[in-house]
Formats: sequence, structure tokens, C-alpha cells
Amino acid sequence: MKNVLNKSQIERFSRQLVLKKIGAKGQKKILSSKILVIGIGGLGCPAAENLVRAGIGTIGLVDNDIVNLSNIHRQSLFNSEDIKKTKVSVAAKKLKKINPLTKIKTYKSRLNEKNVEKIIKDYDLIIDGSDNFKTKFLINDCCIKWKKKLVTGAISKFDGHIFTFDFKDKNTASLKNFYQENEISDDILNCEFEGVLGTTATIVGATQANEALKMLMEIGQNLKNQILIIDLLNLNFRKVKFKKQ
Repeated sequence: MKNVLNKSQIERFSRQLVLKKIGAKGQKKILSSKILVIGIGGLGCPAAENLVRAGIGTIGLVDNDIVNLSNIHRQSLFNSEDIKKTKVSVAAKKLKKINPLTKIKTYKSRLNEKNVEKIIKDYDLIIDGSDNFKTKFLINDCCIKWKKKLVTGAISKFDGHIFTFDFKDKNTASLKNFYQENEISDDILNCEFEGVLGTTATIVGATQANEALKMLMEIGQNLKNQILIIDLLNLNFRKVKFKKQ
């Protein structure tokens, strides 16, 4: 990557560049970074959109699903014309229009034990927007093995959970340290079973993108060994600490 931002980049990212915590140095880190978004749904859509707008150099999109009518109220990259189209193809086209400079890779696959390492290993940071704990634990374990940065989100009703992990740090607790179980019912924190307000998904997904950008630029504080619990019905935000076992 070039050491100097060009005129177009300076104009496009001018409102970020003026921030003392970011500047040209931080923006160049964003432009050279590679992020994988797993699950292009309620969380993955706003996360991917915000990352592309921020200037991420490469973004990978993982999802094997198609757009259906019930998705549209909370999955911000889709509209009624996209029904029955594959999520990753629709998302890629729309993200490319937002920022043509971002390289976009698509994986029309359901993440499993056979493909997870091959997909994850080349990315700097993983955004987990999956909707079941089996997949979340699979991502968690793979990120530990490959010493990846990981931002995990979950939503239900008016509530959201957000975790950040940097597994290069041996003292970082994992998702399993918080839940302390290898298997959890997918009825918990799952909008298909419990419902969800669309704005909850947008806020949690955008917060995941925010945490990812901070980790890439190494600015601010992250949620190491903590969970951020968001209750949007009562507008309550709290952090709960947990330890590596």
C-alpha cells in the first residue's frame, strides 16, 4: 500500500482524517486491513456497510442464505426487489457502489468444521454476526487457533450482547468462558424465536463495526474479558467482567 493518501481518499475520508485519534496513520491501517463478516443478516449488514464506508481494504462476506421478506425490516442492505436472491451477491453489489475501492470477496457457504479455517485464516479480524451458538463456538475456537481478533454480537427482542477478543493475547478470555457451556439452545438470544426490533440489530451491528475499527487502529478501550449488554427498551448499557478459565 502507498504511504501517502491520494486526493480522492483524502476527500472521501476527510471527516475521519480530521480526528486526532485516527489521522492519516489510522486511515492507512483501515485501508490495508482485511475483515471477514460471518452472517449477512441483521448484524452483518450494518457492520459490513459501516466498515466499507470507513474504507476497509478487503471485506469477506459469508452466508449461504437467500433474502426473504421477513429479513427486510432489520437487514439494511436488502429491499423488496432482492427477495429470493443470494444475500452475499446482493450485499457485494451494494457495498461496491458505496465504496468501489474496497475489495469484496463472497463465500456462499454455511460455515462448518471443514471450511472454517480455510475461510478465516487470511483475515485480520472476524465479525461474528451468526445466529446460532454452534457456529459462534466454531468461530471462537478457530480464532483462538489462528490468534485472530474477533468481535461477536447477538440480539433478541430489544437486547444485544457484544464481545471483543484478541487471541494474540494469551490472557484473553473466550466466548466459552462467558457461557461456560459447549452447547446452548438456539432459542436463547435468537431473533427467529424471540423476535427483535430492527433498530436493535442496526445498533449492535454498527457497534461491532466500531469496535473492529478501534482494534485495527489500536485506539481507545475494548471489551477485553467483558461483555457489553445493551437493553434498548430501557436504554441501559452495562459491562460485565468475566475471566479466562
